[in-house]
Formats: sequence, C-alpha cells, structure tokens
Amino acid sequence: MRNIRFVNLIQRLNTLNYKNSSAVLKQTNLLRVNTKAVVSHSNGQTRQYSSSSQGKFDFSRTSIIYTLFGASIAGGITIFMLNSDNRLASVKAHTQEKVEQSEPKLEEEIVSEPTEKQPGNETPNEASEQSQESNSSLEQTKPVSTEEAVPTEGELRAAKLDEEKFLPEIPSHAQYLIVGGGTAAMAAFKAIRANDPTARILVVTEEDYKPYMRPPLSKDLWMTDDDELIKQLKFKQYNGNERSLFFLEDEFYVQPKYLNEQENGGVAILTGKRVEQIDVQNKTVKLNNNWEVAFDKCLIATGGRPRNLPVFEKSWEKIKNRVTLFRNIEDFKKLYSIAKEGKTIAIVGGGFLGSELACALGHVSKKFGGKVIQVFPESGILGKILPEYLSEWTTSKVRKEGVTVIPNASINKAQLNDEKVELGLQATKANGPHANWLMADHVVVAVGLEPNVELAEKSGFETDPKFGGYLVNAELQARNNIWVAGDAACFFDIKLGRRRVEHHDHAVVSGRLAGENMTGAAKPYWHQSMFWSDLGPKIGFEAIGLIDSSLQTVGLFAKAEEVDTPKAQVQESNESLRSEIKDTQLPEGGQTSELKAPKSMDEYGKGVILYLKNETIVGVLTWNVFKRIAIARQLIQSQEKVTNFAEMAKLFRINATGLEGDSSN
Repeated sequence: MRNIRFVNLIQRLNTLNYKNSSAVLKQTNLLRVNTKAVVSHSNGQTRQYSSSSQGKFDFSRTSIIYTLFGASIAGGITIFMLNSDNRLASVKAHTQEKVEQSEPKLEEEIVSEPTEKQPGNETPNEASEQSQESNSSLEQTKPVSTEEAVPTEGELRAAKLDEEKFLPEIPSHAQYLIVGGGTAAMAAFKAIRANDPTARILVVTEEDYKPYMRPPLSKDLWMTDDDELIKQLKFKQYNGNERSLFFLEDEFYVQPKYLNEQENGGVAILTGKRVEQIDVQNKTVKLNNNWEVAFDKCLIATGGRPRNLPVFEKSWEKIKNRVTLFRNIEDFKKLYSIAKEGKTIAIVGGGFLGSELACALGHVSKKFGGKVIQVFPESGILGKILPEYLSEWTTSKVRKEGVTVIPNASINKAQLNDEKVELGLQATKANGPHANWLMADHVVVAVGLEPNVELAEKSGFETDPKFGGYLVNAELQARNNIWVAGDAACFFDIKLGRRRVEHHDHAVVSGRLAGENMTGAAKPYWHQSMFWSDLGPKIGFEAIGLIDSSLQTVGLFAKAEEVDTPKAQVQESNESLRSEIKDTQLPEGGQTSELKAPKSMDEYGKGVILYLKNETIVGVLTWNVFKRIAIARQLIQSQEKVTNFAEMAKLFRINATGLEGDSSN
C-alpha cells in the first residue's frame, strides 16, 4: 500500500514545476529532516531504525522523501525547460490549483498511514502520540495563501540563469547587421544608436578585438616609451596624456547571445567570425562556421587588406614568415617585438604607412639598437603626393631620424642567406642604388591597400573596375537595405567625380552617414573628407581633395616656429586623431609679403600646397599648418579660378615669404 501511495505522489509531483512541488512537500510535512529514530511495531515487537536503511529492503521515511524530492525536481526542471517562456506568469495560478487538488488525498494518506499497524498492538500512549502527530500533520496541510508561491527575487534570478544556458552564442537575427569591425563600423553604430535608441546592432569582425583606432599603430604607440602601457594597448599622446587604442570600453557592449534580450537595445561585437555570403533577397548572411543570421538592414564596412609584392607572394614559406603586411594589432605586436631585439628591418614603400613606420622604427632603434632601411621606387618620400622639392626636403628629415633611405629602387628578388632575408635591388631611374642587394632580419611591405570585396562576386554586388570597392549611390547604398562605408566604398563625389578614399576621416564620416541613412535619414554624401599624416613629432600635414604630385601645384611657405609641429598641435587640442574641424569662417590674414622663391630648406618649415586643374583648386595640403581644412574645403567647393596666391596665403594665416610652383607632368 505504501509503495502504491508513493508512486501516486510522484506522479502528482511531476505535474508541477520545481516551485510547486516544493510548496506541496512543505505542506505535507515531507520535507522535514528526520533526525529521530523511526519506531515500528510488528507482532508485538518493537524495532528501531535509524535514518539510514537497515538491511537490503528497509528504508527510512527520510530516504524515501529525498528520493521523491529528487524525482520531483527532475520532473520540474523538465517542465521548466519546455515552458520557460510562460512558467513565471503561471506559477501562482498553477500552484493554487494543484495544492487544492492534492490536499484532500494527501491528508487522507497521512492520517491513514499509522493504521497499517495491526489493530490492538499499540499501547494507549502510543495511540495518543500517533493521534497528536496526525493532528499536527493535518494542521500543516491547511490551505496556504497563494502569495507564498510567488517567485522570490532569487528564484527569478535563478530562472533567468537557467534560461540563458539555452541561448545560442550567435543570435539568429539582427535588427542592424554590420560586416566589419573598424572605424567605419564604430561611426555607424554610434549614429544608429543616436537616431534609434533601442536599436539592436550586431557587428561581425574577423579580428579578435573590438573596434580600435588604426592610426596609432604606425604613430603614437611607437613614440610611447612605456612598455607596460604598450602591453595594455595604450599610448601616450605628445602632451603626456594616456589613451587606450580602443574606441570604447568593454562595458559599452553586450554579449552577442544577450543582444536580442536587451529591452533598450545595444551593440554586440562578434569577434573571430567572417561573413562568407550575403543573400540580398532573403536578407540573411552566412558565416564561416555555416551559421546564418537574418537582418533587417546591413552595412558592409570590410575595409581593405595590405597589398603584397609578387616577389614575396612566390617566395618560400621561411621567407614569408619574415615578411609583415602591416595592418592590425597583431602586426604591431610582432614588429615591435622584433624591433626591441635590435634587428635590421627593411621597409618597402615610400607612401604614408611606409614613411610613418620608418620614422617610428627610427625612434625605437635609438633605444634598442638595430637598423631601419626604407626602399621605394620614387625619387623621394611621399613622392606620389608631394611636389618633388618638398619630397626631397622630407627625405632629408627622415634620414636625420636614423633611417637609411634608398630611393629609385624596387625589389626584384628575395632569398635566405644565413637566416637573413637578402633582397635584390633594381634601379627604377638612372640615379638608382649603388648596391645590388641588401640584408635584413625582417621585411615590412607597405605598398597600399586593396579593398575587401570578396562578398561582391558571391553576393552579386557591383564593383568599380578602376578604383576598386563596391559601387554605391549618393546615399552610400549598394542594394536595397544594404549600405557600404569606409575604404571599401566607391562613391560619387559631386565636385571631383567617382572616388575611393582610404583614410580615417573618410571612415568616420561615411560610417556616420551610412548609419543615419540606415535609420531613414536619406542624406546624400557631399562631404569632402580630409586625411593627415605625421612623420614623427616635428613634421605633420593635413590634406583634402585630389592630392597628386602629377597635378600642377603652387606652394606657399614660411619659416616654421616651435608651435608649428604635430606635437604642439596635440598639446593644444589634446587630440592626436585629427579629423573634421568646425572652422568655417574665412579668417583675416596678416600683412601680405612679396612672394619669392625660398632661399634655403628651412623656409619649407610650414606652408600650403594648392593642387590645380585648369587653374581651379581641386586639392589642398597644409604643411605643419593645422585647423585650416574647413577653409580648404570651401576653396574646392567654390571651383573658382585662382590668380592671387598672396590672398591664398592670408586665408591660411601664413605670412608667406616663399612661393614654389611647377607645371603638371
């Protein structure tokens, strides 16, 4: 009989969840710990059993109760898992119903349990004790207020934790999906959140890091003389203030699995994953782990990857291991550790990145030893954007930083020689290098970027055959509900025609505009983005428009002062990332001096270079002159022919004493 009643009790308890079963057990007094010995009477003999079993088939009440309790929990958890969405809302009503149904039967079982003993065998005292126990049990099984079954805060927290165990690590749907985790992505999700405060945004990036700034990888980090800061990916600005490489703290983001659980939305970064294909029609993407994510709106901000040279692409694996295509945090860590060992490092490329790294490594070599060699096919550093006279002046400044500069040379061979890389040099001009080979422990290739457009072929996007990148309209839209921003976007400039730009400011501006348009702004891209570069703490420039040394140029120069350096600029503004400056007023200039050709190299200390097409300004570069990009933008947009260069000098607050001009090549 007892076994049958216990089976019935198990069946009833398994219909309840964990909280309901606990309430019923408490009411029937089955949860109390039996610390006393159980007295049994059979055939006039008295036996005592402890709370543990005696013999093979004898079990105490406590043992059976714990068995029942474990079974009820298992049943409750199963129901909890199957009904997680509605379990908390139905606890109160469900508990009341089950308690009322089970109460009379449980009372009957508890009251009748002592009658299993043979009638007449118990003594009057024993019968009295049993009667008291029965009355006590009946009192405890009286109806309880349903308020006792309401989940506590701790129970709710435990329920949430159990539910979170079954959330997928990658959400299956994203309201806003951003492919790529660079500067454009950061600007976009900040713009989206500003216009849609409850937006849920998923960012998918191949890198193992959350969005960070790329410019310090070739500038500020190398000028930081504190290894502990560098290990933390922090740097010191020229004014001494510390700054993290990352745009935002980790606390800003939510974990991807919890993104769609956030009532007020949020931004989640899915690192180490790559989008392999975009299904435009069905609005889904496929990741490299075959996981599919649906989206409402999508931004492609895949950026670019470093170009390589055929001579290294075809080399042995041992040579490839000694070559870095510099782009990300891991590349910086690798190159910095090599520089600290005092090795010889050869940099191939004379553009922005190659020249910045040459100056940065030259600075580090003064501390750790080693040698830095820069090789490029042009006649001088930054030869593709600077007039020849200014390129030569810049080359001499870089040499003073301890860099061995080899212009007019390209690399045509690469081989190993005693664990070093031996590079074959080929002259690009008559006054090329005297040596035919150079030796290095490590090689850095910095010869430009290629936009990441692998998704185009698989997903049916159009790319530009001349400039590369995804073709987008004036609102940066490639297809319906899909936008492109940053290095990978080939956009139409209403003043300068179709272009593709690979600089920080463009990533910020285009990412912000794409984010606004994803929330319904429908704004056209009209902004002339700027870019800047620093060759150490003493040489810096900002530029906007078409900057090409093959164009006709006019340079206005003056002798620089101590305040005319990137270091002084950072000390004043507390900002090492130079971008859009809201300075739209045309300033009053100083007295205009007669413009003459500079007599010495010192007179190239600061100035402005104007790039012309048909006597119209299409580009402006300010050399150690800062916060004048808004003025330059106005000059480009006006499209007026320039005849009075002295007035141009006044606009940029330069008391110019030198004028350099050359014709287009």
